[in-house]
Amino acid sequence: MYFTRMEVQVLLFASYADAFGAPSVAVTLREGATVTELLAKVKEMAMGHALPPAPLIALNQVYANPGDIVRAGDEVALIPPVAGG
Repeated sequence: MYFTRMEVQVLLFASYADAFGAPSVAVTLREGATVTELLAKVKEMAMGHALPPAPLIALNQVYANPGDIVRAGDEVALIPPVAGG
């Protein structure tokens, strides 16, 4: 079966940007891919091991669920853990 591919920019912040050495990474996904599939692709990258098992992901500035569909043009962000005081 043939799937159309799309490229999504994933924004990285704080420790994630430091680990990847960039403020964002490009991820190629099939159309209709889920947040879980996107995360798996990011974890396959060279510094993907720096991510926790289930990091917070925002999709268009709203926290995403694992089964949410990622669409071309979506704003995707990996949110690192934060501590307050």
